[in-house]
Amino acid sequence: MIKNLKDPKLYNNRELSWLQFNTRVLHQAQNRSLPLLERLKFLAIYGTNLDEFYMIRVAGLKKLFNVGVIVSGADRLTPLQQLIDIRHYLHQEQQVVEHCLLEILQELQNHGIVFKTYKDLNKSQISKIHKEFLANIYPIVIPIAVDATHPFPHLNNLSFGTIVKLADKDDTSIQRYGIIRLPRVLARFIEISDGVYIPVEEIVCEYIEDIFPGYTLIKSVPFRVTRNADIQIEEEEADDFLEILEEGLKLRRKGEIVRLELGVNADDEIIDFFNSHTNVFKNDIYKFHTLLNLSSFWQIVGNKNFAQLLNTSFNPKILPPLDGNENIFDVLEKQDVTLYHPYESFEPVMQLIQTAVKDPDVVTIKMTLYRAGAKSPIVTSLMSAAESGKQVTVMVELKARFDEENNLIWAKALEKAGAHVIYGIFGFKVHAKVALITRRTGGKLKQYAHLGTGNYNPTTAKIYTDVSYMTSQDTITHDITKFFHFLTGFSKKGKLDKLYMSPSQIKPKLLSLIHNETRKKDEGRIIAKMNSLVDEDVIRALYKASQAGVKIDLIVRGICCLKPGIEGVSDNIRVISLIGKYLEHARIFYFKNAPVSIFISSADWMPRNLVRRIELLTAVEDKQSSEKLLQILHLQCSDNVLSYQLLRDGNYKKIETDPANIVNSQKLMENHVNRVHKSIKKESSSYVARLVNRLVKE
Repeated sequence: MIKNLKDPKLYNNRELSWLQFNTRVLHQAQNRSLPLLERLKFLAIYGTNLDEFYMIRVAGLKKLFNVGVIVSGADRLTPLQQLIDIRHYLHQEQQVVEHCLLEILQELQNHGIVFKTYKDLNKSQISKIHKEFLANIYPIVIPIAVDATHPFPHLNNLSFGTIVKLADKDDTSIQRYGIIRLPRVLARFIEISDGVYIPVEEIVCEYIEDIFPGYTLIKSVPFRVTRNADIQIEEEEADDFLEILEEGLKLRRKGEIVRLELGVNADDEIIDFFNSHTNVFKNDIYKFHTLLNLSSFWQIVGNKNFAQLLNTSFNPKILPPLDGNENIFDVLEKQDVTLYHPYESFEPVMQLIQTAVKDPDVVTIKMTLYRAGAKSPIVTSLMSAAESGKQVTVMVELKARFDEENNLIWAKALEKAGAHVIYGIFGFKVHAKVALITRRTGGKLKQYAHLGTGNYNPTTAKIYTDVSYMTSQDTITHDITKFFHFLTGFSKKGKLDKLYMSPSQIKPKLLSLIHNETRKKDEGRIIAKMNSLVDEDVIRALYKASQAGVKIDLIVRGICCLKPGIEGVSDNIRVISLIGKYLEHARIFYFKNAPVSIFISSADWMPRNLVRRIELLTAVEDKQSSEKLLQILHLQCSDNVLSYQLLRDGNYKKIETDPANIVNSQKLMENHVNRVHKSIKKESSSYVARLVNRLVKE
């Protein structure tokens, strides 16, 4: 038995593990059993993910390297080693991405979606493009000369455009360089007719003499830049937090360039011209043989005329006991309710807030908002409640990365409506998802709560799997009241009685739960579902549990620094990742021998969640709710369609599907909810339990 559980060989590198996750997303784009636009959607997701990875993670590693940090993480790789490995990985994977995109685009032609170059257009199409250029493109593009009197422009983060090499018409020996910026208000692809597209840079370059009069085009190369987008806020110096954050958002657009993407025509001369002004490290320059900006293909995926090329959409259902006309407060006074989104509708959560707004007996509404989205019906309801005289307290987390702008807008609007708005907590992000409603009934105050693993965002609630737990248990609502008092007041040692709050309570509780299973040895059992597993102390505790004989199943969608299957260390640990139609976002934990065995949380098992954020962990005591959540865990452990198994070397292997026993956990959940909805019989709710009992031998 290995005793040194701090050995770096026992840990996967965080960044390389994330790249493995994004490769699993890429595998979905390569999956020929999926509809074509579904495959293109996964390519767009892959590209969007990679943009954020470079903006934050790679930019962060560069900073660490520049300030001389030698070691970071349990794997002990230096920032420089990680940067080298990342670049090698991505340059190799680029060929796979290009091949996949070309294959999808070629097959889309058979279904009427065609990407053309300008030379492929007929006279009628050229005439239409000419009108489009004059009316909607020419007034918006920004031609920029670059020479002694015209300095190289600042290019905002994710700027897209074209580098042009030009010749003077009067003297062709005079050659100059310029840039054409293509603002985001321009569509990436111009639709000539239904399903027929031409990239906007093709059009721009065809009309170069209109944009740069007196010059002809020698060469053009599309480009895209990625900048460091991590906002560093010195809170000690922030007298006005809103103002300092707004300044940070402006600086995000001006961060160091950390990646340059170029079209295939880029030669050394073009690269030298661009890089003489921007100084991008050569291994952070990616030359593509395909169209730039994978995330822009959302435009094509969103064409409703080709919806048949996507997966069949699922309509979330409202199931008993919330499917009747009974007031939601009356329902929650009788029983707790657990919803599993997106199979079960997010509508009851919105209904809880909207009912509170309209109910004259409701006196206060308190909520945390992390990512509410650009158009939030929940925030609109909270504003109405505040305007009607109800006491509304909202914790708006302004540091929610890439949602800062939306959150700033909502925070100001809520404050204007009369709500009490808390702008973050000094030194921490508030990532907990919780709402509390206080209502006067029968001369007494009664409280109702919602605790979730996901955000109060009805849009993402249709594509993310998450858990909503609604209750009126006094012990829980009292703790949530105390939680909000911690947020609005002063407290150096915030501690809850029934719930667990990070940074002080969740990690010790998790370690205690794992240790309790360890003491039970081969009678111990742990199943944990989360987005990421990074925390070293938690990983070491899991290793010790495995060494004691505890059977452990981990369902980790993204980063996993734990290495399973190592003899004498993690023989009893199995790690799978589910990648499918829905993004697996729920955090559900099962500890067989704990007094309460099922927990849900807003927190992943990462240092940032357990130590540097304010999160909540909830023990689910309600029997019906806990059984439902355990059935979900068992079902996902049995999945052999969407599941990838983590190997001890850090790579993932697609689990082979048994044709005689196909288990697609997401599809089976859709089928289950449809069955319950159609029958509206309580006995149907045992369907998942019967299915799991057939598939899994515990």
